[in-house]
Amino acid sequence: MTFYHLFTLALIQGITEFLPVSSSGHLILLPRLTN
Repeated sequence: MTFYHLFTLALIQGITEFLPVSSSGHLILLPRLTN
């Protein structure tokens, strides 16, 4: 994984952590959508 990819995943998890949806779900879906 590149630094940019890791940074993007961390940013999305940080943003979605406060929402009533699963931040882990976003981390699973993002790589599938970006590949």
